[in-house]
Amino acid sequence: MSSKNALLGLWAETSLHAGAGGSVSGIDLPIQREAHSGWPCVYGSAVKGALRAKAEDKLGADNCSIAYVFGPNTDQASEHAGALLVGDARLLLLPVRSLTSHFKWVTCPALLERLQRDCKRLGITLNFTLPAAPDKEQALVANIDDNDLFLEEYRFTSQPTELGELIAALHQLSGIAEDALRQQLAIIHNDQFSYLSSYATPVIAHIAIDNDKKTAKPGALWYEESLPPETVLYCALSAYRSRAAKDGLSADDILNCITQDLFAASPYLQLGGNETVGMGWCKVTTVNSNSSEA
Repeated sequence: MSSKNALLGLWAETSLHAGAGGSVSGIDLPIQREAHSGWPCVYGSAVKGALRAKAEDKLGADNCSIAYVFGPNTDQASEHAGALLVGDARLLLLPVRSLTSHFKWVTCPALLERLQRDCKRLGITLNFTLPAAPDKEQALVANIDDNDLFLEEYRFTSQPTELGELIAALHQLSGIAEDALRQQLAIIHNDQFSYLSSYATPVIAHIAIDNDKKTAKPGALWYEESLPPETVLYCALSAYRSRAAKDGLSADDILNCITQDLFAASPYLQLGGNETVGMGWCKVTTVNSNSSEA
């Protein structure tokens, strides 16, 4: 069965909390992470739920095309599966505070290599050459003002590198201006990036106040982790012909429901929790495949 594929670029404009469902290391509400790498992510089920919620808000919960794309409601789930496959939202650029500038978009060779593999699998053209992997003390940058680059408490030696192809590809996927990427992109060693992705994410204390006493309610203190604003993730989409026997929606029709119709008026998607306090708003960019995949 042939599919039509796309990548959704997700550029967080506010803090994003996609909860892991359990506490860890003193954090009551940690974010979702990949088990093998520890890198932050948003699981595909959460992304699919957010896409469905946006579709229901736009078209109405009873619109039949929603069932074709995402699958029927729970009480009718045995009728057929949805025709849209939604992958995890994978980390691409992590904003890290820096003494050298207001912040840097930091990535590593492992993330960039994975992006290349995902593009190859999906038949998507994002042409860029991986730069040579930096040493643990180095950071690859497009522009250099100072020899030293400070990320959190670490000092790196800036290594000017030709990153024009990579910057163009990141612009295409994220929508971030190429000039901004040229000034703020830094590529560091995989191991150094793993440390920053584990310990450079914000952890915020929350508390509930007793309105009568104006003191903290007993037990109402908790710590919540989030991804900072400016984080960039991407998500793979694969669309197949509708599985509903009575419907003839093609794979193109199914994918266009997301990449064109859903974001035509507003290219934004709310992911994760805490929507009522403005968290989780991402600007969406779509990159479609060049051909059908078997």
